[in-house]
Amino acid sequence: MGGIGKTTLARVAYTQMLAHFQGNAIISHRLSGKKVLVVLDDVDNIQHLKCLVGRRDWFNLGSRIIVTTRDEHLLRSHRIDDVYKPTTLNPNDALRLFNLKAFDSDTTPKYDFIELSKQVVHYADGLPLALEVLGSFLCGRDIVQWRSAIERLKQDSNKEILDTLRISFDGLEEREKNIFLDIACFFNGEEKDLVMKVLDGCGFFSDIGVDVLIKKSLIKVSNDNQYLRMHALLQEIGRKIVEEKCVDELGKRCRLWKKRDVHHVLTKNTIECPLKFLPSNFHPDNLVALLLPYSHIEQLWKGNRPLFKLKMINLKGSQNLIKTPDFTTAPKLEALIMEGCTRLVDVHPSIGVLKSLKLLNLRDCKSLRSLPTKIGMESLETLILSGCSNLARLPDIDGKMEHLKTLHLSGCFKVEYLPENLQQAESLEELDLSETAIKEPSSFISQLKNLKVIQGRRTNPIAPMLPLLSGLSSLRKLNLRDCNLCKGDIPRDISGLSSLRDLDLSGNNFISIPACLTRLSKLKFLDLSNCNMCTLGEADIHCLSSLSHLYLRGNNFITIPLALTQLSRLYLLGLSNCKMLKSLPELLTSIADVSIDDCSSLEVVASPSKVCNLVYSGFIKAINCFKLAENINALTLLKKYLKASANSIKMFTIVMPGSEIPEWFSQQKNDSSIKIPLRKDSQWIGVASCCIFINNDASRDDEVINCSTFICCRNSEQASCDGSIFRGRNRRQIDGSGWLVGKRYNEPIMKDHLFLRYWSRDKLYPISMEDKNGHCETNNLWATDCLDQKWDELEVCFTHLFEYRPKVKKCGVRIVYEKDLEEIKELQCHTTQSSPNFEHIHQHPAHNDGSTDSTSHIKRKANIYDEAKKEGPQPKRVQKFFNFMVR
Repeated sequence: MGGIGKTTLARVAYTQMLAHFQGNAIISHRLSGKKVLVVLDDVDNIQHLKCLVGRRDWFNLGSRIIVTTRDEHLLRSHRIDDVYKPTTLNPNDALRLFNLKAFDSDTTPKYDFIELSKQVVHYADGLPLALEVLGSFLCGRDIVQWRSAIERLKQDSNKEILDTLRISFDGLEEREKNIFLDIACFFNGEEKDLVMKVLDGCGFFSDIGVDVLIKKSLIKVSNDNQYLRMHALLQEIGRKIVEEKCVDELGKRCRLWKKRDVHHVLTKNTIECPLKFLPSNFHPDNLVALLLPYSHIEQLWKGNRPLFKLKMINLKGSQNLIKTPDFTTAPKLEALIMEGCTRLVDVHPSIGVLKSLKLLNLRDCKSLRSLPTKIGMESLETLILSGCSNLARLPDIDGKMEHLKTLHLSGCFKVEYLPENLQQAESLEELDLSETAIKEPSSFISQLKNLKVIQGRRTNPIAPMLPLLSGLSSLRKLNLRDCNLCKGDIPRDISGLSSLRDLDLSGNNFISIPACLTRLSKLKFLDLSNCNMCTLGEADIHCLSSLSHLYLRGNNFITIPLALTQLSRLYLLGLSNCKMLKSLPELLTSIADVSIDDCSSLEVVASPSKVCNLVYSGFIKAINCFKLAENINALTLLKKYLKASANSIKMFTIVMPGSEIPEWFSQQKNDSSIKIPLRKDSQWIGVASCCIFINNDASRDDEVINCSTFICCRNSEQASCDGSIFRGRNRRQIDGSGWLVGKRYNEPIMKDHLFLRYWSRDKLYPISMEDKNGHCETNNLWATDCLDQKWDELEVCFTHLFEYRPKVKKCGVRIVYEKDLEEIKELQCHTTQSSPNFEHIHQHPAHNDGSTDSTSHIKRKANIYDEAKKEGPQPKRVQKFFNFMVR
């Protein structure tokens, strides 16, 4: 993909590594005895590689040959040793690069330009070329011109950007060009399997064609291999190519994707507007997929049409659809989606004999009253009838339906029984019976040995069915939320669910934890929230030896019994909204996350005597616990946990009420971000940070409170440990985690809260970057510690770029030493308006607003794409590239 920074990385590598080699940039037999550095940029022909760097014995041991290309397959076919793939920039780095070009600085721009900058960054979608070109174009222009330019971008992209990107398209073969255009016009972000079927139906040989586009970085496949994605600017290129071929005559274009264009062409010879039927002259002979989600269609067509190539119909959300067509002439149909067709009363009987159908989705077809009495869809894998509230009975199964894996019936309020011959569905893995009227259990359920998930939420009565489940040794997830279960309803032989990992019993009525549950030795997730429990009872809870997540929210505990300390693998304990809970004992040392939000009576949280050194990070979330905050402040709690962990924990977070940042945080600022110098050769053990925040809008369902942390090398010309000179700043992200607050998760945060987070030195400087003496590893050409042997700069930011976020009033930071943890005592919190005593670093001047900035903003006038002798390159990407080069 053009513009992603391949040449830039190669140029920087060449500049930085040149001093280590005896020859460079000239290919001849004279170099065979020398250690040389060769860079071949933008190679697009395998013959060029063969001629210039044909064999390894042309070069001496230790030589490095760097090749950049837009075609990964070219490298693979020449058996290149290692391939490095540059990626687009993340939002934070993208904003920094844009700011460098637009404002000659990588710091936050003036307030009026912040939102406009975010719009441009969002448009560029991490592509360095676009960020650089647009930043340069907007540099020096006023806000009115910015707004005008951004509005124009919505209609027409910058020509320089598009011309660079089009080079990749022009180099494709004809079939690959067609695949590229189809994805750009119709299938960006769609399911890979669907796209491949459509492309195959068009004769494009999708397996090889899609692979070619992936190797040329023109499309990507999601991590789970489910979806195809194309960069937004590449998509725009494809659509412009189609439009340019026929500007004025829409009907002559090879592809139509805009709603108004499709409407214009389809209604040109019909009076229907909007379309209630497809036109009579519509001939679907070669139709592979019919995608009309959220249309106004009432009926696709009348009578039979030739649909012999049709594999998919998607009419999701077409609320005017009344009836379906005859499917007799669609023998290859594999997917039929009519989810949300709320006026659909019945479906054509021919649906029952679709031998190739794999997916039938009728979710929320609320008017649907009946299905064919028998179905013989022998290939069916997924049947979704959830939300069909007027469906009275399920069809009988004709044949084995041996491929059926998923059956969803949640919200089928009138369905009273399952068809007996469902027992033939031996491959069934997921069964959802939530909110059905099933009263008599079907005995055959015990024969469905491959069942892995059963959802029975709000199914009442479900207790008689539970004994039938004991033999389901493959069952992994069981959801029985809000089923009005009581003590004794859980059968003793539930231990037969030997594979059960996840059990949801929330919303039922248990006085204490059912004793029989303790026999589920492989259970990892147990939810007993809102069960009116006052105690855990006398169950041998230690037998839940695999339990890692225990949710007890909304119960009536006054205190939590010490029995919890017997759960040796417990990692998360959820106690939010336990209104009567007054004290929390010393918990098991392995518990990393404790959630006690809205525990309004809570007064005491016992401090641990020791924290398990296997715990990587810890979290105590106590939103709206005001009584607790009166008895212990967040800083004291943090210190006690750090003391107990013997500094083995790498990150620890506390959230609880508090209106002032303790003066112990020696560096404070009336802002949402702060920077401090970080001395690397001293004996500090970690860094603690803090902010005051409150809900910005209490009516929102969620807001994101975030903590992004970076270490930046200060500008320096000191020699690195391998002798070479580095300039500029290498910005390395340490943390970027946060969580959601708002009505969906807890009661509104109407009063100030403190957010404290601590990072150990090992977290800030991993062992891979720093040895025990604080020196960098000599085999890392771009390690942060190489750039400056004395100082780095730490930046902490408590806001998130693009999400709704709480209001952050103030923040602070402190470098932590061992002596800070020696004395554990309550500290009084009060605001420090004057310049704080920066006792472990050095003094910084106060600003006019009375707050103290950690360091003056470091302005960078040069483009990070300039050669390294002028200014450092994109730091994170360059660090990765250098690590790759020397491994």
